[in-house]
Amino acid sequence: MKALIAVSLLAPLFLGPGDGGAGDNVRAEAGQNRRTAFVNLAGSSIRISGDGAGRGSGDGYRIPRPCWYEPGPDAETMYRQQHDNPENARRTAIDEKSRTAFEKQFKDKLGQPGRWWTPAYNQADPNGAACWGDLELFLFVPPATTPPGGITIQQLAQIARAALTAPEPTVKLNPDAKSYVNLATWVWLEGIGQPRRTVTAEIPGVMSVTLVATLQNVRIDPGTTPDRAEVTESGCGAAGRPYTKGGTFSCGVRYLRSSIDRPGEKYTLTVDTVWPVQVQDNVVPFQFAPLQVGTSRDVPVGEIQSNVQPGEQGQ
Repeated sequence: MKALIAVSLLAPLFLGPGDGGAGDNVRAEAGQNRRTAFVNLAGSSIRISGDGAGRGSGDGYRIPRPCWYEPGPDAETMYRQQHDNPENARRTAIDEKSRTAFEKQFKDKLGQPGRWWTPAYNQADPNGAACWGDLELFLFVPPATTPPGGITIQQLAQIARAALTAPEPTVKLNPDAKSYVNLATWVWLEGIGQPRRTVTAEIPGVMSVTLVATLQNVRIDPGTTPDRAEVTESGCGAAGRPYTKGGTFSCGVRYLRSSIDRPGEKYTLTVDTVWPVQVQDNVVPFQFAPLQVGTSRDVPVGEIQSNVQPGEQGQ
């Protein structure tokens, strides 16, 4: 990075109104899936909000370019921040001559129209810090101009997509504890909540984009090959089909072979919820792949035993 001083510009990502905090800013990562965070912004003024941010699991979507420039203060505001803030002087730990030289780049722009742009990056991406290191620390940009590498509405939408999550519901089965060869195993989900989730990524006062994900259907993976299991999804709908006595089996698995020869003597069944993603008001002219989040549970499958009564042999 080309700069006179390595000033610390790191800042957390904030979840804004809609995060369940009565409008309070909450320091958080968004788009978490167990141990993996897909959005963790540094040096950024972007705000992430919505019920689809940070409340569930993401699907591993990553922002294609992990660093960018963002518009910041005008010339007067930036000069005031750099000149008057004693914390900046403490952080730089330099002598007065070097500090004066550093401030000159901001003083020279006083009275000129435009904004200072500064770099930001996604800390969740292993290449993010290196990408950030190749950017200038400060760029003064004329009005209505985006510098090379400056954030675009498309990139803001990609950040929203990386932050998008879906809930991890509970997989319900009937039979529940154990299934049997050639017996229909009904599959459905509980705990999905609202079938519509939104995420908004915004640079306040500059641009904003909202993504809407709507639960469409489920996909069942029986945890084995087709010669060992038949999947039926014709009646699954958005959340599977709960078991009803005397009902028609239309969502679930029929295992064709016992799981006794499998690790742990069980199959691992996975149900993916599929959430097509749309850009609200079509502010970005392309479509994202659906968000898919899987929930798994073990299914032991046994053989149905039959008892032969005396006198029945040979009949």
